[in-house]
Amino acid sequence: MNFEDLNLNTPLYNALDDLGFTTPTPIQEQAFNVVNSGKDMVGIAQTGTGKTFAYMLPIIKNLKYSTQEEPRVLVLVPTRELVVQVVDEIEKLSKYINNRVLGVYGGTNINTQKQAVAQGIDILVATPGRLYDLALSRVLQLKSIQKLVIDEVDVMLDLGFRHQLINIFDILPSRRQNIMFSATMTQDVDALISDFFKSPQRVSIAISGTPLDNISQTRYNVPNFYTKVNLLEHLLYDTETFNRVLIFVAYKRMADRLFEKLDETFHDELCVIHSNKTQNYRLRSIEQFRNGDNRILIATDVMARGLDIDNVSHVINFDTPLYAENYMHRIGRTGRAEREGKSMVFSTKAEQESIEGIETLMNMEIPLLEIPMAVKISTELIEEERPKIKERNNPIKRKDEDAPGPAFHEKSKKNSKENLGGSYKFKIAAKYKKPKTRGDKNYNKRNKRK
Repeated sequence: MNFEDLNLNTPLYNALDDLGFTTPTPIQEQAFNVVNSGKDMVGIAQTGTGKTFAYMLPIIKNLKYSTQEEPRVLVLVPTRELVVQVVDEIEKLSKYINNRVLGVYGGTNINTQKQAVAQGIDILVATPGRLYDLALSRVLQLKSIQKLVIDEVDVMLDLGFRHQLINIFDILPSRRQNIMFSATMTQDVDALISDFFKSPQRVSIAISGTPLDNISQTRYNVPNFYTKVNLLEHLLYDTETFNRVLIFVAYKRMADRLFEKLDETFHDELCVIHSNKTQNYRLRSIEQFRNGDNRILIATDVMARGLDIDNVSHVINFDTPLYAENYMHRIGRTGRAEREGKSMVFSTKAEQESIEGIETLMNMEIPLLEIPMAVKISTELIEEERPKIKERNNPIKRKDEDAPGPAFHEKSKKNSKENLGGSYKFKIAAKYKKPKTRGDKNYNKRNKRK
């Protein structure tokens, strides 16, 4: 099948010709008729399979010209970087169509976005938090939304956006088409579908553990962090082979630590993104990597999820992901759009259980390579790798600075009160020998006789 078989309109064909696309990917081919029919749809496809075009081609085809100010299509994505990317993809498809597209996300001036909203929109791409803030301000009206797209919904739920999504559903028109895309089908995703979708049609391209055929995988057993750094530097010296490398680490602190080590050697070729970096820094890092200004990008899982960066030669898992499905998302950054890709994973002894989980999920073994002789095996350990010594009743043991002190316990005991319930008034009466009421003369007489 090619795009001619999808019965698109001339402006879309012209835009696709400019992009050099002639054949739809499997998810684009199978999702087109479902989205085009107006039915609710749930698409399960790995990252890098062309999901954005899968839902936007039929939506743009059927989106008629209008001068109304309220948006008619809403696309929700989990991160700011994805907002920028999806807006860019929509603008490419709308090159010969008069569409008004706007992306909104947190971390920037909301007043500027309010002004942009007031000028009128056809397609709005947003993160859930900023969208809800704009809706509460009454500047953004969602009463005209005809199609709701939730992309990377599994990441959105992992980031804790479920409550905000439910709030958004409550203020959207009940008559709308719901379109959802996810790389994995989790229990949380399934619950969201059951609660808010109307008999959705499911389109599944590959199960979450299916390795992509166009990605070759290898792994190294490495004793510790500093040996991983030495091995990584050894590989990165081959600039011709490793010409665009995406390196995944477990968390933000590790990203900064690795950046500092590699910056000594690959200063002008290196960039990093994680959630503690400013929005401008993150966007600049992605653009420099995408344009080829930087050869190496260090990233955490959430930041790189769903990002479409062409021609990534290698994905290197500097840390073995704890969850096997995250490994699938990581390696999906290379070999995109059916290109050839390569992935590597470094694993210490403590990470071997995670390797076994990954291989079980994929139902295959990742070929193990020997560390090159030129790589120095370090014996130095970082804090997380040092053995934890458990001591009991050590008088010189350093105190936990976050633990509550004695004043906390004394105050807690002093302020604790017994719930006396209905017996309270009787205890007071017995203690102070007072009449129940001021006019209880018999009570006073009895006490005088005593």
